[in-house]
Amino acid sequence: MYRNDGFCELNRQESLRLLAKAAVGRIVYTRRAMPAILPLNFLLDTDGAVLLRTSEASELVRAVDGAVVAFEADEVDPAAHAGWSVVVTGPAMLVTDPAEQDRLALTGLRSWVPWPQEVFVRIEPELVTGRKLVGGRSRYGVELP
Repeated sequence: MYRNDGFCELNRQESLRLLAKAAVGRIVYTRRAMPAILPLNFLLDTDGAVLLRTSEASELVRAVDGAVVAFEADEVDPAAHAGWSVVVTGPAMLVTDPAEQDRLALTGLRSWVPWPQEVFVRIEPELVTGRKLVGGRSRYGVELP
C-alpha cells in the first residue's frame, strides 16, 4: 500500500495476470522530442513482453524501434471506486527474425486498423509495476472521495 494514496502495489506476476485480461492499452513514447500516447490493442507474449501489430510504414514504428517506451493498461469501475493499472517499461524492437514473425502471426494478434504490410513490435518487460484500488477504501479504512 502506498502510504498516502490508498493504492496497493502489485507484484510482477499479478500485474502481468491483470494486463493479460485487457484488450486495449496505451503506448507512451517520444514524438518530435515530446511525450506521445497512443491507444492500441495488444497481446502479452509468454515471457510477459507486450506485442503490437501495426503498419510497417507507421510513424509509431519509426519512433519506437530501439527506444525505451512505457505501455499502460487499466480497468476502472467508477461506481465502485475500484480498479487497477499496470505499466510495462522497456525497449521496443521491431521483430525482424522470420521465424519469430511466423510464430507471432499464429498468436491471433491483429491490428484493428489492418494494413497491407504489417509488422510486429515487441516491448521487453524490463520493469513491470502495478497498482490496485479495491472498493474505494484505503488500508486505514477511511472512505476515499
